[in-house]
Amino acid sequence: MADPRLPAAFLQPGTSSFSDFLSVQAPDLLPGRRAVPQGYAGDLAPHGTTIVSATFPGGVIMAGDRRATMGNIIAQRDIQKVFPADEFSAVGIAGTAGLAVEMVRLFQTELEHYEKIEGSTLSMDGKANRLSALIRNNLAMAMQGLAVVPLFAGFDHNTDGGRIFSYDVTGGRYEETAFHSVGSGSLFARGSLKKLYRDDFTAVQTVQAVVEALYDAADDDSATGGPDVTRRIFPVVQVMTADGGYRMPDSEVAAIADRVIAGRMGRPDGPAAALDGGASA
Repeated sequence: MADPRLPAAFLQPGTSSFSDFLSVQAPDLLPGRRAVPQGYAGDLAPHGTTIVSATFPGGVIMAGDRRATMGNIIAQRDIQKVFPADEFSAVGIAGTAGLAVEMVRLFQTELEHYEKIEGSTLSMDGKANRLSALIRNNLAMAMQGLAVVPLFAGFDHNTDGGRIFSYDVTGGRYEETAFHSVGSGSLFARGSLKKLYRDDFTAVQTVQAVVEALYDAADDDSATGGPDVTRRIFPVVQVMTADGGYRMPDSEVAAIADRVIAGRMGRPDGPAAALDGGASA
């Protein structure tokens, strides 16, 4: 006998996409379907930047700074911008913070719903495509200044390695090689990683490289927050390998950030890239 507390639509076989189901049953709950007054609304809500991701042999790292800004004001100093999407992947948010967090929650539910309906997990390409569709649904908001441009990364068991995907506001999906960054400080972070990154780094060495990149981004971009030594606020770092993903403990990230800061005391512009294939100076 049907449960009288649930509408019939919830008890019928349907699509494995939770967002498609929601668009039919309760479209007003989707982030991109909210009515927004005409005009530019970009300065009305906090924005988050910067996200960096890099692969290493056996996995991939994603890290994000902790600052959110609203115009020229620091809206929050300890915002979380990197979230696990499922057991083997993570998504980092750049853009309008409120909408981005809502999109991440919907994406997490989307992946969990698919797994429960189909009895298997989506492939990395499938996950990347689902996130692309969610971003595309937010295009109307993006045109009014409320853009969300995430970075997606995870471990792919089919290729036995880490993969990174970037997006544009229309939902365009692009696979990146080795490393990538999004957000207002991304130009400086990528420039830093071009000099520091090596494909034979260990996980810890890769984390140090992305923390260096976030430091360089904060050095040149006012919307990116560097390691906050006085408040002990450091980047959120997610590590993903064949065994699953986990957030690196704050104590370990703090130790790496302290080493980076100590190195900057003697060399403010950061370590120089090695020219002979050896370790960085």
